Formats: sequence, structure tokens, C-alpha cells
Amino acid sequence: MSNNQKNRTPVDIYGQQYVILGTESPSHIRYVASLVDDKMREIGLRNPSLDVSKLAVLTAVNAVNDYIKIKEQLERLQSELKKEKD
Repeated sequence: MSNNQKNRTPVDIYGQQYVILGTESPSHIRYVASLVDDKMREIGLRNPSLDVSKLAVLTAVNAVNDYIKIKEQLERLQSELKKEKD
């Protein structure tokens, strides 16, 4: 959203209800929550003995790892584009 109005969006993540407060659109917030839910369920299926807090931490670690890889790839591509322009 372009304005700073905060939306309250109810979501379900791994069987728990949350109300997310943010400036993004409710559909975006629900999409992000569904990706978190999907990742938690994926990791939970592979590690059924994990408690929810450890599962949440592993999900966060996976998400940050993916973010870093994508950020590094973007930086490489931006650097290549800059070299082509120069």
C-alpha cells in the first residue's frame, strides 16, 4: 500500500490464529502467512518430533537463508548490468 494506514489481517499459521498489523494489503499479508504456514508444515513433516517453537525457528532460518541467496543473486545481476552499461 502506498499510504501508511495499518491493516489488521487475521491469519492462520500452523493451526494458530494471529492478527497481523501492517501497511501491506490484506491479500499480501495472507499470502505471506500462507507461505510461512506451508514452510512450517513442510519442515514439520520431515521432523515430526520438533516442538512448535523449534519448528518456528527452523522456518525462520530457512526463510532468511532463502532471502540471503536471492539478495546475493540480485546484487550479482545488478553488478553485471552496471558493467554492461559502463
